[in-house]
Amino acid sequence: MDRNHALPQVQLSAESNALRRIDFCAPQSYKGAGFLSIPDLPRVAEEVSAVVSGDGFHWDIQTHFEPSPGSEPHQIMELGLKGRLHLTCQRCLQGCAVDLDEKRRFIFMATESQADDYPLEDEDQEPLVASQQFNLLETIEDEILLSIPLIPKHPEGFCEPHASVFGDGEDDDVPTERENPFNILKNMKKN
Repeated sequence: MDRNHALPQVQLSAESNALRRIDFCAPQSYKGAGFLSIPDLPRVAEEVSAVVSGDGFHWDIQTHFEPSPGSEPHQIMELGLKGRLHLTCQRCLQGCAVDLDEKRRFIFMATESQADDYPLEDEDQEPLVASQQFNLLETIEDEILLSIPLIPKHPEGFCEPHASVFGDGEDDDVPTERENPFNILKNMKKN
């Protein structure tokens, strides 16, 4: 008999506090979905330029067990994230809405050493260490932070470069005469 059918499936609460302690060592699978606003995600909140109504992330997870040759079946977690946050555009230094839509797959390992030994070549799934008090909220927040673009910016043609980055923008067509830095030394020699 397939272990997925023999094990009970637990419905996770959508409350952020309920996601802080989940027993992924228990012989059961999990399913859940909900919405996390930016204030529910304190590390993400540090990155945003502004919190706009509706900003946050819809999440959904589902776990199941897959057979593993020569050992107990491994629990697999599929995590989906979809949402929006506002960051500072690095081109114009104004607020910029960033939409994220991510799907991740994780494999639970019994120990830290097993997770460390997991092959890096397997890009389809990342190892996590199962625990009786697993912090799923922290994992969701980690994945959002990893998905944020390094250099957020508006789409091409939407904004102009900010003057403080590329000069003040005045008289750009008029060539300016630079002062010779050695004039100071020349004046000192005369005195």
